[in-house]
Amino acid sequence: MDFPIAMPARAFSRPSRYYTSHIFSLKAFSDGRYGRRELAFRGLRAFRIPERLNCEKSCKHIPPIESGNEGIVENIYHGVCSQIILSNRRLFFFSMMFSYLAPSFRYLSAYALGDPTVTIEEVTPPVSPTGKLYPSEERTVELFERNTYSVVNIFDVTLRPQLNMTGMVEVPEGNGSGIVWDEQGHIVTNYHVIGNALSKNPSRNQVVARVNILASDGVQKSFEGTLVGADRTKDLAVLKIDAPNELLRPVEVGKSSTLKVGQRCLAIGNPFGFDHTLTAGVLSGLNREIFSKAGVTIRGGIQTDAAINPGNSGGPLLNSKGKVIGINTAIFTQTGTSAGVGFAIPSDIVLKIIPQLIQSGKVVRPGLNIEIAPDAIANQLNVRTGALVLSVPGESAAANSGLIPTKRGFAGKIILGDVIIGVANSPIKNATELSKVLEDYSVGDKVVLKVQRNTGMVEIPLTLEESRL
Repeated sequence: MDFPIAMPARAFSRPSRYYTSHIFSLKAFSDGRYGRRELAFRGLRAFRIPERLNCEKSCKHIPPIESGNEGIVENIYHGVCSQIILSNRRLFFFSMMFSYLAPSFRYLSAYALGDPTVTIEEVTPPVSPTGKLYPSEERTVELFERNTYSVVNIFDVTLRPQLNMTGMVEVPEGNGSGIVWDEQGHIVTNYHVIGNALSKNPSRNQVVARVNILASDGVQKSFEGTLVGADRTKDLAVLKIDAPNELLRPVEVGKSSTLKVGQRCLAIGNPFGFDHTLTAGVLSGLNREIFSKAGVTIRGGIQTDAAINPGNSGGPLLNSKGKVIGINTAIFTQTGTSAGVGFAIPSDIVLKIIPQLIQSGKVVRPGLNIEIAPDAIANQLNVRTGALVLSVPGESAAANSGLIPTKRGFAGKIILGDVIIGVANSPIKNATELSKVLEDYSVGDKVVLKVQRNTGMVEIPLTLEESRL
């Protein structure tokens, strides 16, 4: 049924061709010509219908009629006025109510769509069998199924006193991934994965995390992870869980020194809390410097385009044979999600650090136990290349080898000490490079320091000690 709902007041001050153009009906809404906003707006405009529309009194105020339109206008006057002279308030609320009901009228016809003359079987396409996977796909599936039980989900927890009750309560602080290292229940992960708990300076064998392991029946088993050892410098940590032997499936670790850019790799982890997720890619670069979330720089990192996201940290990076070649640790991104540039700690570093953490809870690093001048101070003293020796403690291997420190002479004049410009065949440009080169050695190794002394160069043999600085 078509009937007028509202007529703007300004329609009566315009030529007759506008009188009918501003009258809209229910049919206009069902056709979709007017939306809810338009209908509500026109309802508001209904308040503007002047009082002069009291039919008899208002007709005398209507402007002159164009010639030839007298009959049409007369019908508009009497028909429209008789229907519009409703209460403005009632008309407004009716238009507001109908503005919310209008969409239901518009879409009622959609429920009648369909073709009852066909059957379900006639419109169901034939389904082809999937068949066998390609050899490369089967290999990837096999690698994931074999290694997924060696990847665990780690939740960093902090023990806090429980209010109004005795005992402690676990408060989760973050989550990441880890790998089963051996059958004794040692779990390897990143330092920053349990960084919140480690910031409380926990003691050895204290619970710092909760570790979830996937059983063969697909059920996650939860265990308390106690601290064994952690090394912030390499962003690695070791936990221990008391789990049955059938749940502990250690990973196979490969060598990272033979890696080549372009070879295929796979990453397994728990990104964003989605457990046991597989991503694949290639090795994009080697010997990268990793700026870890632990606040340290790790050299020799592996770069990959396999998607690594928050939650992947601590998980394994595998080669095409299923062996661990790195521990996923960081991503380079502006948004916090994977941008195709991920980094992993090489397995050669992991193999060097983890056994020490398990044995003694800390990493024993070789060093010279001497004080090296910062680069800024060395530049002020016109030392452009090499590591300037500031002080040499007495009774140290460096002192016994004859290394000369920097000192002040008469009248406060600074007398430069030895400048280390090389270790064996590795050139040294600054103090940072000296630290990096010494990481490749172990305590007790004998090295030859190439030292610039005055205007000449001398070689000093030296036995590396445990670093105490």
